[in-house]
Amino acid sequence: MQGEEFGQAAEAIRNGDLDGAGLDKPERLLLEFAGTIAKAAYRVTDEQVQGLRDVGWTDEQVAEGAYVAALFSMFVRLADTFDIEPPAVYEPTGIPAAAVRRD
Repeated sequence: MQGEEFGQAAEAIRNGDLDGAGLDKPERLLLEFAGTIAKAAYRVTDEQVQGLRDVGWTDEQVAEGAYVAALFSMFVRLADTFDIEPPAVYEPTGIPAAAVRRD
């Protein structure tokens, strides 16, 4: 999602607002799956994976989504461990709401 035509959707996703992103069902379910992995991977269910298959994702695509979500989660945890924040130049409008720490 790059370019002005996707600006509103990209901003909504950046802030964790999947409802405001206007996503199609397959993309929405994949992002929800990634969110489950990021928040509590043990909560991924067979039904959730089957739901991804039912909307057209292949097992290889589901696995790749899981790998990316897990790897990203690892990077976030390492950044949190070492208190690393992105430079302001990368976040000109501030840290996204979805990334704000909720201690």
